[in-house]
Amino acid sequence: MEPEPDTKDWTWTLSRRCEQCGLSAGEVGIGEVPERAFVAAEEWVAILRSSPAVAARREPTVWSPLEYGAHVRDVYRLFDERLALMLSEVEPTVANWDQDATAVEQRYAEQDPEVVADELEAAALAFVARVRSLRPDQLDRRGFRSNGSEFTVLTLCQYFLHDVIHHLWDVTGQGDATTSLELG
Repeated sequence: MEPEPDTKDWTWTLSRRCEQCGLSAGEVGIGEVPERAFVAAEEWVAILRSSPAVAARREPTVWSPLEYGAHVRDVYRLFDERLALMLSEVEPTVANWDQDATAVEQRYAEQDPEVVADELEAAALAFVARVRSLRPDQLDRRGFRSNGSEFTVLTLCQYFLHDVIHHLWDVTGQGDATTSLELG
């Protein structure tokens, strides 16, 4: 059985606290994003490398930690691409991403957790480097999703951060803990 497709519009997480994971994404300053994105990635890498049941679904219609990890890897990649596009083009429009179709097409459930961990770590380092290189005058650059949702560079980064932290909550039940973790 495959999980029900997620058709919710999660852009509301930019204006209010997520009751599930606890993150108030719209309140996260751009200076916090790189470190929190890095810490979240390291948590994902640890889950992928250390969980003996990483490929097991707790329920038939809920992704396994491996499937979530592969999705999060692709989130880092996709948002890095979108951020680069917003920095190089004037008000670009990007296609809406069907994450559920990608999970099936890319066979997330069958991927090697060690490979996913390595790829996630590399994608996170690339994304974090791009965010760290942002200048204040770039934060208000705009871009659009094909469904009409508008983002600035800042809100794209905040939206991204909610995604990776929320999926940690999906897997661990842990709320927004990236604010309290020591950076290594």
